[in-house]
Amino acid sequence: MFYPLLLQTINQDIELALILVFFVWLFAWTKGQLGDPKLAVIIAAIVAYLTVYSHPELIWIAVIILFFVTYGKGLLQAFGIEGKGK
Repeated sequence: MFYPLLLQTINQDIELALILVFFVWLFAWTKGQLGDPKLAVIIAAIVAYLTVYSHPELIWIAVIILFFVTYGKGLLQAFGIEGKGK
């Protein structure tokens, strides 16, 4: 009886950490596009709120995209798949 509660708590903590990572990533991208940090916070907060509370399963897609953006080029090179870019 104690273990399901513990697993649920761990799952909620992981989801909260992923939401925070998603928000920071979205804020950095928005600030780079707009240049205004105040407006970037507002837009990132709105998008993160709508994404997390309307469709909480989408946070995993955002994590996959973040992982691919961060490590994608290295993974493709590790598997021997080279792009036609620079």
